[in-house]
Amino acid sequence: MRGLLVFFFLLVGSSAFSYVPQPGDIVFQTSLSSQSQAVQAATKSRYSHVGIVLFKDGKPFVFEAVQPVKYTPLKQWLNRGKDRHYVIKRLKSPLSEAVVKKMHQENKRFEGKPYDLTFEWSDERIYCSELVWKLYKSAGGIELAPLAKLGSFDLKHPAVKIKLKERYGAKVPVNEPVIAPVAIFDSDLLETVAER
Repeated sequence: MRGLLVFFFLLVGSSAFSYVPQPGDIVFQTSLSSQSQAVQAATKSRYSHVGIVLFKDGKPFVFEAVQPVKYTPLKQWLNRGKDRHYVIKRLKSPLSEAVVKKMHQENKRFEGKPYDLTFEWSDERIYCSELVWKLYKSAGGIELAPLAKLGSFDLKHPAVKIKLKERYGAKVPVNEPVIAPVAIFDSDLLETVAER
C-alpha cells in the first residue's frame, strides 16, 4: 500500500512538473478570499478565481484581477488556491505571436486598476474573469464564452445574499452583463493541459 502511495505522488508530481506554460494559458483555482464561497454558490462552480499566463523577462506570470490588477509569479499563484488545486486550460487553436504581442499591449490599460467588487461591465474596475475575457476579446477578437446577466445566477443562496446586500443594498443590478469563471472554464474553445 505504501509503495502505491509513493508511486501515486511521484506520478502526480511528474505530471504537474511536465506542464510547460504558454502565453494565454488560463488558470483556475478556488480562491481563499472572503467572497469565494458566494461566487461558488452563485455560479454553481468549484472555481472562483481565474487568471491568464503571460511572460515578463522570459518568466511566466499570472496576470490577474486582485487588488489591484497585477502580475503574480506563476508558481506562487499555483500554490495559493484552496488545497493547492488548480486547472490550466489552453485555446485549442494556438495563439499567434501577433495576438500574444497585442495581449501585452492591451494589458497595460488594465494593470494597476482596482478590483471590481460590484462586477460592473466597465474598464474602470476589473474582476478576474472579466479581465481574461476582455484580454482575449481585445487582443484576438476571441469571445471565450457568452456573457450572462447578474440575475441569471443563484442570488438566493445565503452566502450570496450577504454579499449582495453588502455591495448593492436593496438595488441589485440584475441586468448587468457579467462573465463568470465557470463560463470560461466550460468554454468549448479550451482544453485542459494540466491539473493538480
